[in-house]
Amino acid sequence: MALEDTDVFTRLERFYDAVPRDAAVAEDIGGFVLFVNDGGGWPFYARPRLGSAETPSAADITAVRQRQRDLGVPEAFEWVHETTPDLLAVARSAGLDVLLAPLMVLESAALVPDLPLPGAAIRFLDPAAPSFGADISVSRAVGRLGFGAPANATALQAGSLVVEVAGPQQRDAVPPLSADAVAQLTRRHASGRLLSAVVESPEEGILACGSAQRAGTVAEVAGVATLPSARRRGYASQLTASLARRAMQNGADLVLLSAGDDDAARLYSRVGFRRVGTACIAEPAAVSR
Repeated sequence: MALEDTDVFTRLERFYDAVPRDAAVAEDIGGFVLFVNDGGGWPFYARPRLGSAETPSAADITAVRQRQRDLGVPEAFEWVHETTPDLLAVARSAGLDVLLAPLMVLESAALVPDLPLPGAAIRFLDPAAPSFGADISVSRAVGRLGFGAPANATALQAGSLVVEVAGPQQRDAVPPLSADAVAQLTRRHASGRLLSAVVESPEEGILACGSAQRAGTVAEVAGVATLPSARRRGYASQLTASLARRAMQNGADLVLLSAGDDDAARLYSRVGFRRVGTACIAEPAAVSR
C-alpha cells in the first residue's frame, strides 16, 4: 500500500469517528463504537473503535445488534475494508449482509466546472432562510424515494401496463420531518459542518438532493439522490461536483464519497473522483421464508 494511501485511510478513520459526534451519543460496545442520534434526525451506525488494534468479534456484533434493537434503531455497521480487513469475514459469519461500496476521493484538479442544467438549477439550502424546514423535508423525501427505487427505474413496463415511477406527486405525499429533526439539521447546517443542496425546477420543484458533511479538513459527499421520474438528466453528477467544490471552498482539502456500485463509481469518476478502497456497509441478512 502506498504511503499516501496510508495517510488517506488514517484521515478517513478520524473523520468517520468525528463526524457523527455533534449529533449523536457515542457508546463503546466491545470493539465497536455505536453512534446513536440524540435529536430525531437520521440514524447512525456502529464502527470499529478508533485506534483499536483488535478486529471486533462476532460476539461484539451480537451485543451491538441487541443494543440497537433495544434502542429501536437500524442494525447498521460501517467500516473501511483496507483499515479493518478481517471484519468482513467476521460480519458475514455473524449474519450480516455486507455491501462492498467503492470508496472514492476527489482529484481536485480534475473536478469538472459547474455546468448549466437545462430547465433546472442547483440551490444550496440556507439554514437562516424561513423556508429551510420545508426545503430540507422535501429534499429528504426525494432522497427516500430515490434510494428506495432501483437505479434503472425510469420507466417500468409489464406488457402493456405502464408502472409509474415516483415523481413530484409521490414526493409531496411523504410526511415532513419532525420539528426535532429540523431543529437538529438547522443547528448542524448553521455550524458549517453540514451543507445541503438541491436541483430545482420551476415547474416540478426539488428533483435531486445531496449533502456534504465536514470534520476538520475532510468532507464527505453523501445522500446524493434523484427523484426516479427525473433520472438521466445529469443532475446527480453536477450536484456532486457542486457539493465537492463548496466543501473545498469551506476549507476541506480531502473530499470523499462511497458509491453504491461500480456504475455509480464510473459516474463519480467523470467529475474528478478516483477509487482508493472499499467501504463496507452491513445490515442483518434477510431471513428466507
